[in-house]
Amino acid sequence: DLILMDDNFRSIVSAVEEGRIIYSNIRKFVFFLLSCNIGEILLVLSSILMKLPLPLIPIQLLWLNLVTDSFPALALGVEKGEPDIMMQPPRNPREPIINGSMMLRIIIQSIALAAVSLAAFKYGLLKYPKSLDKARTLVFTTMILAELLRAYSSRSEHYSIFKIGLFSNGQMLASTLFSFGLLLAVLYIPYLQPIFNTFSLGGEDWKIVAGLALLPLVIGELGKTVFRPKR
Repeated sequence: DLILMDDNFRSIVSAVEEGRIIYSNIRKFVFFLLSCNIGEILLVLSSILMKLPLPLIPIQLLWLNLVTDSFPALALGVEKGEPDIMMQPPRNPREPIINGSMMLRIIIQSIALAAVSLAAFKYGLLKYPKSLDKARTLVFTTMILAELLRAYSSRSEHYSIFKIGLFSNGQMLASTLFSFGLLLAVLYIPYLQPIFNTFSLGGEDWKIVAGLALLPLVIGELGKTVFRPKR
């Protein structure tokens, strides 16, 4: 049922558009959080299967879930919508939010996130064989940076971040900068380092972390060309 509160039938078009944007943003929110959380599970599971030490301690996992993931996920809820959202055909009302294409994208992104984090862990174990905390700090930093970068790719299911505008969502920019600032505080404030078992990263470490963290973003952007539906 539909009740018009004014005498303008164009209100129906506006209502449909708003409904589509809300539904699309819910999908982006779910996709981002699930891929991040499953990636963290795969990282821990693969480390156990490879008989490696645990790559993250509980407080670091809590930080990832409560601080790093939360703010960008909330920013995804205020996206303006796809450029052609009103040109898309109506969806099946019985179609689940997590359909086949989203499930495949979640799997790919989760594996990519776990793979780069595991690579950072093995690099840390080789470079700092006598300090497990330093190796874990590299994993912690890589996963946080990868998730923050992925948040920008998650802003659209089918269009690149350059098509929709890299900084067109002010809330996303603010949330990622805030989360990154908190990461720097955890890494470089001496009072916080013993709490999170972290250490100050050097320039060489940042090069490895940044290079690995970019890979899930690149994979996500390339995947949009594969999963982009015909309009």
